[in-house]
Amino acid sequence: MTAARADDGERPLFRIRDERISESSGLAVSPTHKDIVYTHNDSGHGPQIYAIGSDGRTRATFTIGNAEARDWEGIAASTDRATGRGVLWIADIGDNLADGGGRGWPDVSVYKVVEPRTMEDATLRAVRYRFRYADGPRNAEGVMVDPRTGRLYVVSKEFSGGVYAAPAKLRTDKVNVLRRVGPAPLMATDAAYAPDGSSFVIRTYFSASVYRSPGKLIAHLTMPPLNQAESIAYTRDGAALLTGSEGKDSPVYRVPLPAAARPAPSPSPVRTSARPHAVRASSGATAGDGLLAVPMPVLWVTAALGAIGIIAFIAYRTGR
Repeated sequence: MTAARADDGERPLFRIRDERISESSGLAVSPTHKDIVYTHNDSGHGPQIYAIGSDGRTRATFTIGNAEARDWEGIAASTDRATGRGVLWIADIGDNLADGGGRGWPDVSVYKVVEPRTMEDATLRAVRYRFRYADGPRNAEGVMVDPRTGRLYVVSKEFSGGVYAAPAKLRTDKVNVLRRVGPAPLMATDAAYAPDGSSFVIRTYFSASVYRSPGKLIAHLTMPPLNQAESIAYTRDGAALLTGSEGKDSPVYRVPLPAAARPAPSPSPVRTSARPHAVRASSGATAGDGLLAVPMPVLWVTAALGAIGIIAFIAYRTGR
């Protein structure tokens, strides 16, 4: 496990300038629009998401026309592998009354929206997926989508939190069941998958942890001080994290990831010769280069034993 601290002098990358955004509760980096980050308010606000530029100013406001903003707590972004369009997942998963024993909302919702092609104010329609937890209602603030599989995950905000996996295929005609697949840190406030799906990060009020898979920790990260740390996302190249806070004029920091937590570079193709490899007569040589390659000394011993056996058989036959 490794640890890291922000090396940017603890100064924000930008501040959210829009006065309407007073409780930024989630961040998602656009998969198709350069230098655009999406955010939304916490409970008590309307069903809007805001596209923020790298200077902290709002480029567009999108109203989700058929959505209810009961307690929006997180947003995630992915890419539709069939169309190449960006997809936004808005998580109405806050439930302050949940105790895992039956109290709380009977179900929570996640809204799926196709990312707009242009940065202009518009009203969008979403597909609504309803969820319940297999082990009882939970309060949650983290949502993330594995880019390799498209599977949705929710991370609960509890003293003994958990990572919950949604079904591989989501249904709109029934309530989908979220099942616990691993632990989460104490009081998790957000989560996000790396762009290549090789890892994911879970944010708490004070720090962040990067995992290879549920329960498999890669690195524990020290975060810059924030009034109420509510959001986290990966940069598009996966080399750093963006993290934000609630409050007006709230800052968004860029936190570089340690090498162990960054996505591995794509391997270069290995050039191979069309001619077969020659077998060298040495102690380290092998016959062939496949998975069942046999060292040459073994072949020699085998051949010698075979020859001795043949000679003995001939002598036996001629001596009868």
